[in-house]
Amino acid sequence: MSDLEFVLFLLSLALIILNLYRRKQNCSLNLPPGNMGWPFLGETIAYLRPYTATTIGKFMEEHISRYGKIYKSHLFGEPTIVSADAGLNRFILQNEGKLFECSYPRSIGGILGKWSMLVLVGDMHRDMRTISLNFLSNARLRTHLLKEVEKHTLVVLDSWIENSIIFAQDEAKKFTFNLMAEHIMSLKPGKPETEQLKKEYITFMKGVVSAPLNLPGTAYRKALKSRSIILKFIEQKMEERVKKKTEDNDQNELLGWVLKNSNLSKEQVLDLVLSLLFAGHETSSVAIALCIYFLQGCPTAVRQLEEEHIEISKAKRELGETELSWDDYKKMEFTQCVISETLRLGNVVRFLHRKAIKNVRYKGYDIPCGWKVLPVIAAVHLDPSLFDQPWHFNPWRWLQNNTRGSQNATTASNNFMPFGGGPRLCAGTELAKLEMAVFIHYLVLNFRWELADTDEALAFPFVDFPKGLPIRVQRHAL
Repeated sequence: MSDLEFVLFLLSLALIILNLYRRKQNCSLNLPPGNMGWPFLGETIAYLRPYTATTIGKFMEEHISRYGKIYKSHLFGEPTIVSADAGLNRFILQNEGKLFECSYPRSIGGILGKWSMLVLVGDMHRDMRTISLNFLSNARLRTHLLKEVEKHTLVVLDSWIENSIIFAQDEAKKFTFNLMAEHIMSLKPGKPETEQLKKEYITFMKGVVSAPLNLPGTAYRKALKSRSIILKFIEQKMEERVKKKTEDNDQNELLGWVLKNSNLSKEQVLDLVLSLLFAGHETSSVAIALCIYFLQGCPTAVRQLEEEHIEISKAKRELGETELSWDDYKKMEFTQCVISETLRLGNVVRFLHRKAIKNVRYKGYDIPCGWKVLPVIAAVHLDPSLFDQPWHFNPWRWLQNNTRGSQNATTASNNFMPFGGGPRLCAGTELAKLEMAVFIHYLVLNFRWELADTDEALAFPFVDFPKGLPIRVQRHAL
């Protein structure tokens, strides 16, 4: 036997012993039922197969039907407990850092950065999140961000031409990117440096949601290159801020604010800025596109939105005001119902990546320490035992005095987790709602729209409109 053959023999023997140990260990546990799939691959390929975003997909449907709402599998290279159970999902999110912790695939950290809030755990995540929450405080939303959101909404909508075909998904992305670029680094929309950054960012985003193959020509390799270019750009902006540190005019942007109000290292600031650009742009733009898509199929909801926003607009004209105020935003009650229903039915974030850091027992099942855990938010939002006719777009289910169906708004809210929950609740939750509400306000006051081509939201598992959601727009003044 050669040295190589002997080494291979030892490795094979070690794998056999490890598998036997795991089987013996698992025999003493009451694991949920399920199927571990193929060796190494598990069931990942089937789990990630594209499906209509307003469903949970064939994979989840079949597994829930066969095994129940809590089942075991082998996903993303690890043994996994998948949860479509609302109670377990809440339990997981509420016990962040105690029984479970964030555990995204290594490829995500490789492209977003090791200091990205998405992959950080423990004290460092808490500190980064606190910085973000302080900058996105309620006071800043009222005094500064509302005006910025309104300005960028009008920049996009004013560019729409009568009776033209608009790709709504691209327009939503343009709106959220321009907003975040100015909000984070004071970049003005349409300027050469902003457009160049947008071009690199698009390449970067394609890699984030692609297979993590670091090979020449792949989307992932191109994204890593774009990441380097974007980080150099951010670093240059950091150096400019440091040179004029005595000035206070950078306090309305996140980069200048972080440099003055935190002790983060350069690498930490770079990853924070990149991750916030990613989080603030991608999820909000998809949510706005979904809202446009759902509303074109629900004229009754559009009419009620028009009534709400005409009343707000009329009151402003009588007062001689032009800009939206925080009081105006708070009057958008049915708009908030539309936003909640869009997030429930569309499920921008479909599942979360967690890992058990202790042995956990739930409803008689064991979740072993070290196992991956996937709380599937979409499965709860589309559960007919929790939401009346969950596949229907029904904003009225969120009204406290709901008269359309048997849905109880309080029950719905208790099972509603579009922004996660617990200590990792999305720091940009209120900003995202504000963006959607202001965009809806000016959209329904100024336009009617219809699909110009058949298109629907698909989950890859990220949500996307394959054709870009083409709509034909007609201007009108209400």
